[in-house]
Amino acid sequence: MTSFEQFSGRYPEYALTSALDDLRATEYGRLDAQDQVYLDYTGAGLHAASQIRQHAGLLSEQILGNPHSASPSSTEATRGVEQARYAVLEHFNAVGEYTAIFTQNASAALKLVGESFPFSSQSRLLMTADNHNSVNGIREFALTKGATVAYAPLTRPDLRIDMTAMVELLAQADPAQNNLLAFPAQSNFSGVKHPLTLIEQARRLGWKVLLDAAAFVPTNHLDLRTASPDFVTVSFYKMFGYPTGVGCLLVRNETLEKLRRPWFGGGTVNFATVQGQMHVLSKGEAGFEDGTLNYMSIPAVGIGLRHLRRVGIETIQKRVNCLTDWLLTRLMEMQHSNGRAMVRLYGPANTTMRGGTVTMNFYDPNGHLIDYRRIEELAGEARISLRTGCFCNPGAGETAEDLNEADMRAGISELGTEVNLQRFLHVMQDRGGKSAGAIRVSTGIASNFADVERFLNFVNGFRDQTVLTIGKVVFDIESCRVVRDGS
Repeated sequence: MTSFEQFSGRYPEYALTSALDDLRATEYGRLDAQDQVYLDYTGAGLHAASQIRQHAGLLSEQILGNPHSASPSSTEATRGVEQARYAVLEHFNAVGEYTAIFTQNASAALKLVGESFPFSSQSRLLMTADNHNSVNGIREFALTKGATVAYAPLTRPDLRIDMTAMVELLAQADPAQNNLLAFPAQSNFSGVKHPLTLIEQARRLGWKVLLDAAAFVPTNHLDLRTASPDFVTVSFYKMFGYPTGVGCLLVRNETLEKLRRPWFGGGTVNFATVQGQMHVLSKGEAGFEDGTLNYMSIPAVGIGLRHLRRVGIETIQKRVNCLTDWLLTRLMEMQHSNGRAMVRLYGPANTTMRGGTVTMNFYDPNGHLIDYRRIEELAGEARISLRTGCFCNPGAGETAEDLNEADMRAGISELGTEVNLQRFLHVMQDRGGKSAGAIRVSTGIASNFADVERFLNFVNGFRDQTVLTIGKVVFDIESCRVVRDGS
């Protein structure tokens, strides 16, 4: 029996997603034409060819100008932006209840919340240890205003929120103050789906709630009439690949009125004076959309949302679930000849309340950790796109590897201002072989069985290979950005 026959027998529902195979051929044919395996959907979605054609057609036919005017070209640009804004609200079932604020990306949306939220010395900011750094960064705004900052820990090995600790931390706040809870709907590190019931639980205790939905919404439907946080942040390129450089902050209308911006700029004011040194901030989303919006790209958001609707989020979710469960099962079965496990998985071992993100590290037959950067190099040679590092989520990574405060302080003490992820990795390896990073693969709209099987065969190629035979990493970098010689 072939691997696909075994897979099909175990997941008969996969056959119900066959329309995605046709979609891959017509819309994502470049994957097979270039013999590439793309397994980084948590990093970025892939765009469909028709999205580009439709957007190019729109730009070639319309005359669009800076929307801060009433000219014909400005009016046309404004119409495109507002149509996209309504499409976003409609997609999340938020019309009439929320305001959609366009930003550069999810990080910019989170910064808006951090700088505008009315923290005080009596406020509390509560985050989960599982959060993207752009959420963690909100603590700097809170601390500047004297607020108390705390983190709810995760359980090991599943990396889910420790709900006992969470309930205790929520109860510590004064509900009469401006308190903010921030957590991801789905972890960009482990794929864990955190319970959306936590939103209402926190709101009943007087908290405002920020939901980072960037990793959740590409394969799940978020209904804001059912789950109603005060703030939701998304990046559209993670949902459907194109356009990049456009994100969104969705804010409950009643909460928007409580935000206070510490700054104003072009497009955000109804009136400003130099002589009088005062300004009047614009109402609604206009007071938060700094400068000139990306009016050329924003209409492509509506095109992308229509593409997702035609394909069907439920269909994508079903396929991702099948492929992820198969991937988890096969990875856990892999052993070296001496019986040692080849792979260490982080997070849940099944697909219950988890998405299509799988994070791991590889070990040789002697139990030695294989440098994840070397794995990325070899995957690239095999034309497999995956992601390695800490994924801008240090809390989940620290919990996964059981790194403690003493480890953190030892690394900072030894490296000082020269600390970065790569140098810190070397320090942690010296402190008992711990890792400060991992390997992440994730499936999405254009993924198929062949992609997952090719990755599994790649992993199996490390069976019985030692750290010495695999070789050392060729490149080293100072930050998360890799710049290669283009010659």
